[in-house]
Amino acid sequence: MLRSQLPLAALRAFEAAARHQNLTRAALELCVSQAALSHQIRQLEGRLGTRLFHRLPRGVALTDEGAALYPVLNEAFDRIGAAVARFGGASGRRDVLTIGVVGTFACGWLLPRLSSFESAHPHIELRVQTHNNRIDLAGEGLDLAIRFGDGDWQGQECTQVLDAPFAPLCAPAVARRLHSPRDLAQLTLLRSYRSDEWPYWLQAAGVQGVEARGPVFDSSLTLAAAAAGGTGVALLPLCMFEQELAEGRLVQPFPQTVALGSYWLARLRSRPEREPAARFREWLQSA
Repeated sequence: MLRSQLPLAALRAFEAAARHQNLTRAALELCVSQAALSHQIRQLEGRLGTRLFHRLPRGVALTDEGAALYPVLNEAFDRIGAAVARFGGASGRRDVLTIGVVGTFACGWLLPRLSSFESAHPHIELRVQTHNNRIDLAGEGLDLAIRFGDGDWQGQECTQVLDAPFAPLCAPAVARRLHSPRDLAQLTLLRSYRSDEWPYWLQAAGVQGVEARGPVFDSSLTLAAAAAGGTGVALLPLCMFEQELAEGRLVQPFPQTVALGSYWLARLRSRPEREPAARFREWLQSA
């Protein structure tokens, strides 16, 4: 019979590699070596007489044939898992969901709320990786990513999560020296790698002739730490530093804010949305 000839291990290897679009992460999930996983996929391609993946410098991409096969197998394995989970011996099975989160959002919003997601979805094993907003979903084998910006990233389906107005923040001792936005000219203005942020805020505050020439940081977390330590004034998303503001480690000396972007949940358009990813998206939007 045909079903007895199906290479189930190879089908499982293909499904995991297609879901992660990364052979290393698929091999880790299945507890096999990357070489063994690649061999199983080549075996399946040989059996089917067609290529299922394009091999890329970082990760893999589905061919048209692979894209047609993946959702069928993904649904089939999900249904098998759901059926087997009805038996007590499979009650511990959890779906793995790997997300990349910009560090500021991870510390300022996500981590304090993760327990509610765990309580609502105990069958999902969430794996969180942090990044500085520069990320390759396919190359890093991520199901989802939380990023900051305008939500217009090539090849990605983006859902807006949270608006994040920016304002200058600094240590209390520094704030006592600031009586108007013009006084910023006498202080170090700490910068991110997005060079247009301070000019936007200064324009919104009606300040001319002030230039930001302070050190550049690749993370709002290090910017905030430098500001809290008295190094200078940082332009930061207020909603991500509510605890520091409440505790008085950071102070907002001026009420003016500026919209520089939002936080977005992103996934690859080329990859169908898995059930665990949909559950996380829905929880994120409701939370």
